[in-house]
Order: sequence, then structure tokens, then C-alpha cells
Amino acid sequence: MTDALATEAAALWGIPASAIRLAARRENVVYQADTPDGPMALRLHRPGYRSQAELRSELEWMAQLSEGGLRVPHPAASINGHLVEMLGDMPISLLSWMPGTPAGAGGRLDVANPATFARDLGRVMAQLHNLSDDWTPPQDFRRPHWNLEGLLGDRILWGPFWKNPDLTPDQRDLLLNVRARARIRLAGLERDLDYGLIHADILTENVLVDGADIALIDFDDGGYGFREFELATFLMRFLDTPDYPAMKAALLEGYTHRRAISPSVLDFFILLRALTYPGWIIPRRDEPGGRERSLRAVRTAVSLAEAFMKT
Repeated sequence: MTDALATEAAALWGIPASAIRLAARRENVVYQADTPDGPMALRLHRPGYRSQAELRSELEWMAQLSEGGLRVPHPAASINGHLVEMLGDMPISLLSWMPGTPAGAGGRLDVANPATFARDLGRVMAQLHNLSDDWTPPQDFRRPHWNLEGLLGDRILWGPFWKNPDLTPDQRDLLLNVRARARIRLAGLERDLDYGLIHADILTENVLVDGADIALIDFDDGGYGFREFELATFLMRFLDTPDYPAMKAALLEGYTHRRAISPSVLDFFILLRALTYPGWIIPRRDEPGGRERSLRAVRTAVSLAEAFMKT
């Protein structure tokens, strides 16, 4: 990623090169931009991950959530009036900068009271789902589906987890058997579960804490999915921590204060969430730390898969 490209991207919103500085280099490259309207986040999206229509839909959804009172970034249109601009094959967008610090990183939670935080986060998740259900997306709205096919089918969203090179032959057979059995179980459950727009990646890195306020960022993987999957995504990281039972209870207490859910299937959705990561890491194994992350994802998925096959 060159400074020249970032300068060209900023110019699409009338922002001079002197006003931008690199803030994060993760899946997307993000620059903080100083503007007359306050700090903004200039996002240079990785090419090929989302179509222009998907990105435009993400930003329209986020604008609706922001206007409904949820603390999420609000998109800004370019000089040409577009929410998404293209530089070659690279999509560009501009969002309001959210104050606060990440709630943690790498499975670590850096908050004073984990249970209180989990309860507050549960309420934020419920608010996200309520606002999403109250909104009618436009006909050209396009976002991925974390449904039976997206999680376990032939069009799996994050890639075939059973093909991770770090799996032993026995582990690969185990995950294939789990996939088959989980498909049957999810097919029997899905009609009775709450399905709608979800963030789909509420990890501590994507939750900003600013005093008593909680904000959600990084809607890259947001789309349609089971609401239990949303809670499971957060909980999975803390399965092996001493605080897990209290955090799980607090998250459910906060969520059900505003919205109903099926807690009896949460463990099943934690398994489904864990299965996604060995697939997600496959194209990233050669990145710094990629092999270690792959092995960790495999260990978690295999452990939960073994427990599932005993039920």
C-alpha cells in the first residue's frame, strides 16, 4: 500500500494528503483523516473481498444504525456523491472516526469488570438486531448469508474448513463427520431460530469502549445470519477462561433484557463459529503469525468437534 494511493483516495473526498496518517493495517488499510467535520476513517478495502454493491449495502445499513442511535461509524459521500469509490480494483470509503479503545485483543479482555461489560455488550447486540429488523433494506441490498449453506454447505463463506493443511487425516475425517451431522441439526433448527442482519464479527478488537459507551466497528462480514451466531462469535474466544460462565450469563442477561434468544443452542453455534476459522486462515497462513493462528484455530475446532460427536 503506497502513500500515493492513499493520497489519491483521500482526494476523492477533498481531503489533502497532509491531513491523513496511517492508523491500522489489517484486513483493510485505514487512515485517520483530519477534516473540518472532525476526524474520519479513510478505508482502503482489500480488493476482491466484497463487491461494490456489497460495500454500498454495508454503508447504507451502518448509516441506518447510526441514525437509530447505535454507536457505529457513519459513512460520508465522496465529492461525486458516492459512498464507495474505486481506484482500479480497490474500493474506498470514508466513515466517521469512533472514539474509544478496543475492549481487548487476541482473546484478551481489557476491561475493569468483564461481567458488566458483557451485559452492556448484550444490550448493544440486541439494539443492533432490533434496529436492523425495523429497517427495510432497498431492493439492491447485497450482503452475505451466514445460513446453512454459508456455514456448512457447498458455498461456504470462509472456505472449506476441512481442507486446512494443518489438519491430520484423522482430524480431517472428524471435521467432515461433524459437518455432515451439524448440517442435519441446523436444518432441523433453522425454521425456529431468529434470522436477520448481524455484525458477524463482534470480537474485542471490533468493540470500542469510551467511558460507559460501547461502539461497534468493522462490519466487513456483516450480513444475514442467526442471532445466536452473533453471541457465539463473542463467547467463543473466552471458553477457556475462568470468567466464562459469568460472562455468558451476563451477555444473555443484557441481550434478553431487550430481545428473546434461544440460549439452549448457543453451544452448537459456538461450534459452528469455531469451524469457520480453519477455513478463514487458509489463504492467510503465509502471513506473519499465520501458521500459529491456523494451528490455534484447528485445536479449538477439533476440541469442540470431538465434544459435539459425543452428544
